[in-house]
Amino acid sequence: MRSITITYDYDGDDMAWVGACEAFINAVGNDPQAQGFSYQVAVADNGMTRVHWGRWDSEVTLRHVQAQEYFTTFAEKVRQFADGPPTTISADIRDHTANW
Repeated sequence: MRSITITYDYDGDDMAWVGACEAFINAVGNDPQAQGFSYQVAVADNGMTRVHWGRWDSEVTLRHVQAQEYFTTFAEKVRQFADGPPTTISADIRDHTANW
C-alpha cells in the first residue's frame, strides 16, 4: 500500500478550506472505482498547518482517482491554499495497526 503526506500553512477562510476538503472526500466516497483510496485531513495544533494523508491499494486505483475532475479541482485548491506547491512525502506503508 502506498501513501502520501501533504503539509502546508494556511491562514485564510477556514470554511473555504473545509468545503474543499469535504467536497473531495465526499467525491472519493461516492466513486465506486475509488474504493481502494482513502483520505484524511487535519489542522495542526498551531491552527495554521494543514496535513493531508492519502493512501491507496494499487497504481490502478491512484490513476483512476487522479484522472477524475474532482481530483484536478481539489489539487488546484490545495495549491491555492498552500500559496504554491505544498510539501509532499510519498511512502510505502510497511505495517499498521488493524484499525488503520
